[in-house]
Amino acid sequence: MACELEGRHALVTGASAGIGRAAALELASKGCAVTVLARSAAKLEGLLPDLRAAGAPEAWALAADLEDRASLRAAVSAHLQAHGPIHILVNNAGGPPGGAILDADETDFLKAFGRLLMAPHLLVKLLVPGMRAAGYGRFINVVSTSVREPLPNLGVSNTVRGATAAWAKTLAKELPPGITINNVLPGATATERLEKLELSNAERTGRTLEQVRADMVKIIPEGRVAEAGEIAALIAFLASPAAAYIRGQSIAADGGRLNAI
Repeated sequence: MACELEGRHALVTGASAGIGRAAALELASKGCAVTVLARSAAKLEGLLPDLRAAGAPEAWALAADLEDRASLRAAVSAHLQAHGPIHILVNNAGGPPGGAILDADETDFLKAFGRLLMAPHLLVKLLVPGMRAAGYGRFINVVSTSVREPLPNLGVSNTVRGATAAWAKTLAKELPPGITINNVLPGATATERLEKLELSNAERTGRTLEQVRADMVKIIPEGRVAEAGEIAALIAFLASPAAAYIRGQSIAADGGRLNAI
């Protein structure tokens, strides 16, 4: 797949760390121009040299908050005017805090829906015209295996992730030919998000972090958690011309943990 994305422009949200950062670097290695978006301008500026070194012919940083959709709209609209259409969008953002669903209140759900569903919907509407004109578009949502099987103590996340998958499946029926949308469902992946969830789990159950990790790995047939780069490789494939006939799918990269068919 080397250089298959030359001449394309990707926007990766939540790109300052974890899967988002890995996805941006992987797309850059395929010859794609990359715009990285996150709240931290300093982290994004530090990423730009790495993107260029990886192979991106151009790289830009866009500091924006997915929860401030008015500012997000203004920033992305200005970026499109300055740098032309975006052909690939990787919708990636940190999930809401863990906790039982009965402990969640309305604001918890509204905040999560805003960041994980309404912001991606806004971006899709902004980017479709340029994709339609180019005859090429890829929307890739980084979601969760909870789309298939809800995860314990992640009540709000389970709810919103399921809604995101339904939204994407609906869009897959409406987007024009040449523009696809798919979901990547990462299993346990070595990121800051996993570390925070493990710490919360340890505090809640009185176990050590080592015990929490061991119990997690025990039910993964591959015997380990994923590296962010492994999830990024799947994202890059779905962004490529080779994935042109994959549309409206939720694809798990979980080391075989899921029981659902």
